[in-house]
Amino acid sequence: MDGLDARVRWISAGGWVRNSVTTFGALSWSGFRRYSTYRQATIAGAFTNTVFGFLRCYVLLAVVAGAGGSAPGGYRPDQLATFVWVGQGLLTVVALWGWTELSDRIRSGDITADLLRPVHPVIGFLAPDLGRAGHAMLFRFLPPLAVGALFFDLYVPGRPCTIPLFALSILFATVGSLAIRYLVNATAYWLHDARGPMTLWTLSSGVLAGLSFPLRFLPDWLAITLWIATPFPGLLQTPLDVLIERDPPPRQLALVALQAVWATSLLVLAVLVQRRAERRLVAHCG
Repeated sequence: MDGLDARVRWISAGGWVRNSVTTFGALSWSGFRRYSTYRQATIAGAFTNTVFGFLRCYVLLAVVAGAGGSAPGGYRPDQLATFVWVGQGLLTVVALWGWTELSDRIRSGDITADLLRPVHPVIGFLAPDLGRAGHAMLFRFLPPLAVGALFFDLYVPGRPCTIPLFALSILFATVGSLAIRYLVNATAYWLHDARGPMTLWTLSSGVLAGLSFPLRFLPDWLAITLWIATPFPGLLQTPLDVLIERDPPPRQLALVALQAVWATSLLVLAVLVQRRAERRLVAHCG
């Protein structure tokens, strides 16, 4: 071919890794920049989370006051206050609800363009979502927490390992949440409209993840079953329990390890479901 080099260039292992990291970083940064443009929505969301933080905090503190001096679920008042305010901030970092981008692209047919890109669709959504989570940590997590610290006595972690474990737990929670949201959205490949599964996810995730109330309030057998048999406690309950040091260090580490197992498994399942969906698209579209 005149003027064109049609040879396939070999890429070394080091080059492949470097290119992958660069691409992932660029996609993550694009997610951060995208959400940084929604300034009014960010301010309104932080204000809403703060208002609900006051409501939830007073309700849980009333539960402690009505317990006659005992500690419901093993939580002290300062731990419950921290549970609420950090949970209000993490709600938008983990992003349980409101993400319909994949299902919308499936319904419109734009998903076919995503399949032509050199980045796998799961990675193509995961990297920007981590950028979104980074933006939420700065502008949706810190403001409600600062307000809560002004009006309530919050628990201050005393173990050196707690903060690193908490940061790692947030990462696994965000990855696990994206994987579940991807799977829920991916039902549109077969149902053509994922609003039903999304509604079910919206109604159940808050309760099962520990947003509505700490899962430790449940009977031990039920709480343990939810923790081991489902990924939901790892989305909110585990990071919050790690931060307020509800358990000794070995159990903290075990909870984060369980999070890692669930996040990895869900991400692999999302890849498998995407592969199956692509075969279905080929069968239908030729």
